[in-house]
This record gives sequence, structure tokens and C-alpha cells, in this order.
Amino acid sequence: WFILQYMSGFGNEQVSEDPRCPGALPEGQNNPQVCPYGLYAEQLSGSAFTCPRPTNRRSWLYRILPSVCHKPFQPLQEGHLTHSWDEVEPDPNQLRWKPFEIPKAPQNKLDFVSGLHTLCGAGEPRGRHGIAVHIFVCNTSMLDRCLYNSDGDFLIVPQQGKLLITTEFGKMLVEPNEICVIQQGMRFSVEVFGETRGYILEVYGAHFELPDLGPIGANGLANPRDFLVPVAWYEDRQVPGGYTVISKYQGKLFAAQQDFSPFNVVAWHGNYTPYKYNLENFMVINSVAFDHADPSIFTVLTAKSTRPGVAIADFVIFPPRWGVANNTFRPPYYHRNCMSEFMGLIKGHYEAKEEGFQPGGASLHSMMTPHGPDADCFEKASKAKLEPERVAEGTMAFMFESSLSMAVTKWGLKTSNRLDKNYYKCWEPLKSHFNPNRR
Repeated sequence: WFILQYMSGFGNEQVSEDPRCPGALPEGQNNPQVCPYGLYAEQLSGSAFTCPRPTNRRSWLYRILPSVCHKPFQPLQEGHLTHSWDEVEPDPNQLRWKPFEIPKAPQNKLDFVSGLHTLCGAGEPRGRHGIAVHIFVCNTSMLDRCLYNSDGDFLIVPQQGKLLITTEFGKMLVEPNEICVIQQGMRFSVEVFGETRGYILEVYGAHFELPDLGPIGANGLANPRDFLVPVAWYEDRQVPGGYTVISKYQGKLFAAQQDFSPFNVVAWHGNYTPYKYNLENFMVINSVAFDHADPSIFTVLTAKSTRPGVAIADFVIFPPRWGVANNTFRPPYYHRNCMSEFMGLIKGHYEAKEEGFQPGGASLHSMMTPHGPDADCFEKASKAKLEPERVAEGTMAFMFESSLSMAVTKWGLKTSNRLDKNYYKCWEPLKSHFNPNRR
């Protein structure tokens, strides 16, 4: 009977009931003595009780059994997750990775959890301040297993293959060129349909929000109406062989057994939910006269730090758009930055690196490490006829930008065997055009 349905809006107070049980939400209170249909009331808090109202996040779930009904958690040796940033010596070089390899299913079955690999990050979850960038490669669905992240929020960017994600709030289908956010504590399971790959930005200690628009005004960039929240869906399913609930806690995985599906929420209400967003809906703002606006105009979501205007992490995209700037070198300029810039490519060719930077690969330009267009791009753009042109057509590159100085893991530098040792060579052909006699 189930058809994928969504509710619209970012951070809204939403209410949802599975249509099989009309009236499952209690009227006028959160926690009645007896809930409709004999359900249990359970609150999921995404913020401190005493947070100011604009930042207070919580949802009430009405479920067949509460999530406390499980056996004790035991350590789970699976996946390649870490927040140990001292495995290898720091590396300030420009880093680029070839597309991360997806194992073939018969030899090596990996689901979403066992296919998680930490690439880089900073900070640590116990102090509730930091980020991590993970790559996921998988070829099989999670079967009678779910995951929840006690450490922070997952922003998931599928690059190859679609994800059917079942959550306690309902189901979401997330395809390449869409993203989803599974916030701290929310249980979810991922079904895949073949070889699947993507990127994850994990944030400890802050939630993603829409960036302030300032002089842009009331509309633009990612508009709130385009964010979609799943509708309630439940399964009343016994799992006598054991259902595995996996917790990512203090950077490590733990597993607990229970004999029923955790997706037994018949109704819910609140403003703390998972959500998805289609990157095609982004309203691009850009220069229409000369020079570059800063790439912050492409920010979809931000996780703010306590310092005004400084993000723990921004999620930024570079979508198809018109380039019309006069007397301007149009590709990204050469740059040294007090922020860390991790880039990935969902599809197509990135304008400043036509070769070498491939879909499913990545790059990291660390704090104050210089970067910019390769030699081919510079020469071509310096001589190009300046007329209105479509930029990045058929392409979607993105950036995870952070004020934290990120370390790369041993898996990223060595074990993955995907590091492009020749990346630096793309700038070697750049030559001096200086002529003191010419203005």
C-alpha cells in the first residue's frame, strides 16, 4: 500500500499519522495516561530542554514498543570509522583522490554500515565539537539492521546509486543530485539497488540550518519549501532471530539485539526530523557585472560555531548557471584560505579541473594550502571570448568547508590506495607572463 510521500518545509512543526491508524496522535497533550491504540509515547530531544525557542528541537514518537527494549550493547568490529586524527603525520599538501572503489558483491558484501570509511576530520565527539568526512561504498542492503548516530548529524550525499532510507519517521528515497540529513539519534536503515557510493559530512555538537541571507533578502539559495520530510509509516514486525540496532557512540560502533523492528512509530509530531533536498531546486545567486562573488553564495546548509559568521561546516554546491561577468577571469581564482576545503564530484566535469577530478573522487585543500585552476584552465580562460555562457552544465560539484583544520586518516592516505600522487603536476606548466614594459 505504501507510496513515498513527503511534507514540505525546513524546521517546521509537523504532525504525521500512518493512515492505517487514524487518530493515533493524542489530542491536546504529549503524554496521556493511555495513548491511542495502546501506543507508547517517547520523546526524541535534539537540543537541550532550555535552548531558546528558535533553536529548540524535539519530536514526540508514538510507537508499538519503546526503543529501550533491547539487550545490552556490545562492541562491533565493522566498518572503517575513526576519530583518531593522529594515525599518520599531518600532510599540508594538496590532496586528490581517484574515485573510491566499490567492492563487487559476491566476493565482498558490504552494506551501508560495513562500507563506511573515515577520510578526514577534526575535533572529537565527546567534547561535542568537530566534524568528520566519510566515504560510503556498498553493494547490499541492510537486512534486519539499523544505525543511529549518538555523536552527531549525518549529511549524506549519494553519488552513484539511489538509497531507500527507512527511518523512525517514515521512508525517503534519495538519489544522486539529492542530499538527506539524518540528525543525531535517529534510527535508519539503508536499502540499495546495486553498487552504491557517496560522501557523508558528520557534524558533532551543532545541527545544520539554512544560512542567513543578509542583503540577498527573503528569498534565494535553498528555499525552505523545497526541503521534504517523510510521513509516518510503521511496521509491526517480530524478528525472532534478532534485529540488530547499531549505535555510533564516541566514534565507535556498538550493536544491541532486540526481537522487533525499530520502525514501529505509528504517529509523530515535532520539529526534529530527517529531511531530504533536491540540489536542482537551488536558486543560484551570482555576479552580473564583474569579478567573483565569494563562494559562500552557494551555501545550501550551514552548521554554525559559537563565533558569528564562522561555520563548523558549510555544505556548498557549484550548480549549472550562467556566467556573464565582464573583464573577469571567470573560473575560481587562486586562493589560500583560513578554512579547510573538501570537494567531491557527483557528476560531470568540474570547471577548474576538467581532467583528473572525477565523479566519486575527492580533493582536500587544507588551511592556507594554495590551490586554484590548473594550467590548461588558466590558459583557456585567459584567452576566452567573454560572452554569456552556461557554466557547469551537466555537472554537480560540492564542497564541505570547515573552520577546523582537518587531518587525513591512514585509510585516506594509504589503505584506500586511491590517492593521486601526481596531483601537484597539474600546476607545473603554469608559466610567468610578466613583462615590466607592458601594462
